[in-house]
Amino acid sequence: MHIHILGICGTFMGSMAVLAKELGHHVTGSDANVYPPMSTQLQAQGIELTQGYDPAQLDPAPDLVVIGNAMSRGNPAVEYVLNKGLPYVSGPQWLADHVLQGRWVLAVAGTHGKTTTSSMLAWVLEHAGMAPGFLIGGVPQNFSVSARLGDTPFFVIEADEYDSAFFDKRSKFVHYRPRTAILNNLEFDHADIFPDLPAIERQFHHLVRTIPSEGLVIHPTTEPALQRVIEMGCWTPVQTTGAGGQWQVKLLSEDGSKFEVMFEGVTQGVVEWDMTGQHNVANALATLAAARHVGVVPSMGIAALSAFKSVKRRMEKVAEVRGITIYDDFAHHPTAIATTLDGLRKRIADAPLIAIIEPRSNSMKLGAHRDGLPESVVDADQVIWYAPANLGWDLAGTAALCTVPSIVSDSLEGIIDRVKSQAQPGTHVVIMSNGGFGGLHGKLAEALK
Repeated sequence: MHIHILGICGTFMGSMAVLAKELGHHVTGSDANVYPPMSTQLQAQGIELTQGYDPAQLDPAPDLVVIGNAMSRGNPAVEYVLNKGLPYVSGPQWLADHVLQGRWVLAVAGTHGKTTTSSMLAWVLEHAGMAPGFLIGGVPQNFSVSARLGDTPFFVIEADEYDSAFFDKRSKFVHYRPRTAILNNLEFDHADIFPDLPAIERQFHHLVRTIPSEGLVIHPTTEPALQRVIEMGCWTPVQTTGAGGQWQVKLLSEDGSKFEVMFEGVTQGVVEWDMTGQHNVANALATLAAARHVGVVPSMGIAALSAFKSVKRRMEKVAEVRGITIYDDFAHHPTAIATTLDGLRKRIADAPLIAIIEPRSNSMKLGAHRDGLPESVVDADQVIWYAPANLGWDLAGTAALCTVPSIVSDSLEGIIDRVKSQAQPGTHVVIMSNGGFGGLHGKLAEALK
């Protein structure tokens, strides 16, 4: 069958394309912006990509059009699909019908850490010989692809609360029907589709309603929003992580690179790995709980985590030039920015740290997170904020509230000049954006030579 995917370079849709190809379908797709790492992954799989949404790409008509949630009415390809009566479906619905049906689904939901935690979980199951399928919104470095079918009943999925499509405003994860569910954390985000936090909590409760009574829900004790979700009604056993929970840790290094794991008061072993930050310690605990639910003993899970290699674009070291280290990170919410910088600061001690931040997510563009931004960067020595032309609020005013030196730049050249004038050997530069950032990482590395 010929499946054409509109919005194929999004992390979810691109991963879905890989699975459709693996099932034997002829897969093509288009996107407004075709950029790596997804474009290179898709081309390597032999998936033909078209830039833009000219309806000509739908002639001759494919057997099915899968419409990404970035597509809206008025898009020329969408209008063509509707006018011609072509069969269409949302990505999450297609996945539920053709990949997840009849499998033991392990879903990782939450505002932060979904990609990293689902990558950890897929790797722990792989290490245990369980050969899971997975769909992850990033490229886990232990696998080098973001999705695969797998040949066992187990399937790990990054379960996003974003809406499914312009014609289905339910969260994507409502389609997945997991047996094992990690609820990592819950804060206000996606201001373009949710009016407030209670609206997101309701969607999380829709997810909880679908988990069987023989399943398992895992969540930290420290998240009041998740506690409220569970209190709306839960028909499934629950395990908790963190302070006062069944799963706990004892940090053996301040940066989170070494810690002891306890389950119900009994020590299970020590994780020693390349990751940093309290958030990744919390991700690891949830992973071990979920893996145990499908039969991986904690000691085996701990051994796997010690060999975990993180995910592309999650504090990924992309260059080291003249002693200056450049990292690429996906953080685009004040909490994620703060925890990422805190983890790096604890690792590098007093070394100079420059943060470069692009407020690119829809919530950021709407200004939903601006009040939390000044506090989120306190662990940096200085911050460069990138102001894109279409930002609808006063970024300079926010930068002025930062307690560390902050400037706003409206060009990549300006950012590069600033870093060149400030960075010395030993400086760490973290570039944070949920997009390609105009290739800044490579341009900066080149300029520093």
